[in-house]
Amino acid sequence: MDTTAATAEARVTTRHDGVVDRLPAAFRWGAATSAYQIEGAVDEDGRTASIWDTYCRVPGAVDNGDTGDLACDHYHRMPQDVALMRDLGLDAYRFSVGWPRVQPGGKGPANPAGLAFYDRLVDRLLASDIEPWVTLYHWDLPQELEDAGGWPNRDTALRFADYAELVYDRLGDRVAHWTTLNEPWCSAMLGYVEGVQAPGRRDFGAGMHAIHHLLLGHGLAVQRLRAANSGGNPLELGITLNLSTAKPATDSPADREAARRADGLGTRVYLDPLWYGRYPADVVADLAARGVELPVRDGDLEVINAKLDTLGVNYYFSMLSSGVDEQGRAADADGNPVGRGVLLGLPQTAMGWEIMPDDFAELLTRVGRDYPGVPIFVTENGAAFRDQPDAAGFVRDHDRVEYLASHIAAVARARDAGTDIRGYFVWSLLDNFEWAYGYDKRFGIVRVDYTTQQRTPKLSAHWYRDTIRRVRAEGASVA
Repeated sequence: MDTTAATAEARVTTRHDGVVDRLPAAFRWGAATSAYQIEGAVDEDGRTASIWDTYCRVPGAVDNGDTGDLACDHYHRMPQDVALMRDLGLDAYRFSVGWPRVQPGGKGPANPAGLAFYDRLVDRLLASDIEPWVTLYHWDLPQELEDAGGWPNRDTALRFADYAELVYDRLGDRVAHWTTLNEPWCSAMLGYVEGVQAPGRRDFGAGMHAIHHLLLGHGLAVQRLRAANSGGNPLELGITLNLSTAKPATDSPADREAARRADGLGTRVYLDPLWYGRYPADVVADLAARGVELPVRDGDLEVINAKLDTLGVNYYFSMLSSGVDEQGRAADADGNPVGRGVLLGLPQTAMGWEIMPDDFAELLTRVGRDYPGVPIFVTENGAAFRDQPDAAGFVRDHDRVEYLASHIAAVARARDAGTDIRGYFVWSLLDNFEWAYGYDKRFGIVRVDYTTQQRTPKLSAHWYRDTIRRVRAEGASVA
């Protein structure tokens, strides 16, 4: 880490430090990234196109026409990035494997050159005393599988299980922590219903079918990985969900109903089948009212209900729910109930997301209460701000420090309330390709100059490193 930058600031303290220090000394600290957002090298070593490579070529789909073709060039600069993680004192690094890099086209044998990259990454992490946390799917579906129907098609779940086993066969002797899917809500809702992320489809029924097949793919992958672990290597399997609170904007019946629906399609439609082997009855009824039936076959829910070892929770913001539109109408042009997010007038990040750490604590407490028995890891949390580097490229991002400190304090408060939370991964290690926002939104605690690819740890990186050291040394002695 750049010691010049580190000594340019006294140790940053926040009003949340006392609460953060209640975290146990054994708490795991990490950072997270995803393959398409940082790797680049989209045409190298046998990698084929993903839905994001295709979507980025759609005029107007991504701000400034940006693509992930180069991104942070992590594919070639990986050793340097692992050295940054080591200097930060991370316990763990959560990264995703690029499906079209490992299994070009989404079918057939593994691509040795693609797997070799992740082989090298895992070995370098372990040599640096950093635990590798593998996410198998972070939205980069091979384009050929989308052409065959994508996640609304049941066959994609079967293909995902095949791919998961290919990756495990190569890395499972050294990787204990596996996440099947990252944020299936985004894949289904943003990709297939709202059309604002890849593959850019707008079909409500297709999105609901995608939900079921994503969850089915998760369950099938869990089965495959457990069966493949014949050598008894350490193995922890989980899934990562982006969750939020769902509260009515007012006490009106319409707003209460909108909040129930938001909770149903945002939280319970995923956690209920994962935990209890059933879809929520009210969600099923809501879908039936729109002429949609989830494509559940005999045995599917038992597969989805496969034993989990961890649950990943991603959190960024919350909104209130309104059951009427801006004109006061309770139904849209097709007669469907209105569901609209309402802001509270709180400070916002550069994404326009309100900063709500108290809701984060409330969410974690609710998940631990309603879906007990599995340790929770915060697998993503962070914020984009309008970073302004000085002449040396150093960013004094006090706003991000405050965001991270307040949200880590929320984790500590949820632990105090009895929720079994065992780790926190900041999003993100690096500034990167922020999906449909291109390169304008910077979430990293390390600045990336996209022209030179120079990495410069921001003030938030130094604060995160110092917080990790302090909690390790002085944190609570409880497990």
